[in-house]
Amino acid sequence: MIIAIDGPAAAGKGTIAVKLAQHYGLNHLDTGLLYRAIGRLMTEQGLDLDDPEAAGAVARQLRPKDLAHADLRGREAGELASRVAVHPEVRAALVDFQRDFARTPPGAVLDGRDIGTAICPNADVKIFVTASPEVRARRRTDELNAKGRDVPYERILAEILERDERDSHRSAAPLRQADDAIRLDTTALDADAAFQAAVAIVEAGHE
Repeated sequence: MIIAIDGPAAAGKGTIAVKLAQHYGLNHLDTGLLYRAIGRLMTEQGLDLDDPEAAGAVARQLRPKDLAHADLRGREAGELASRVAVHPEVRAALVDFQRDFARTPPGAVLDGRDIGTAICPNADVKIFVTASPEVRARRRTDELNAKGRDVPYERILAEILERDERDSHRSAAPLRQADDAIRLDTTALDADAAFQAAVAIVEAGHE
């Protein structure tokens, strides 16, 4: 079984994906880490994030070990990821990586922004996880503050809105809900309720 989960930043798709993978005994891939790793590697090498050829070259050399860095989960890495993800060269280089992972037995849950539309268009179940920008910004702000980072809510909201705009209007596999995906709005749901709603969607789509 392949489950594709897409959605904007801080909507809860990553948490849902991890729990679904554990629940069903499937492999899990946070595809956003691929783009975060490329952004980090380019920064380390002093390369221009807006150079599509350089970004594509780094993407073609990406290895699983490059996904193990703890700093890839940070907000800065997320911003780098959004910048390199606009390059068609990068996305093309990573297609096979993601599809091979999805085909590996016993199946997989992949979360990202173009899984149901571009990477696994024939996935058994597709879920588009979303929430209001204000709620997503509040979640991200609370998360950062809990880690000892004093980051203003207004700044995080502005960054989320900017990233939504960039991800939704890029030329290469823009963020959008697949026609056959089920929309899961987590605005009023906590993590457990969101997971239970996702399980219900999977069960209904896999009857």
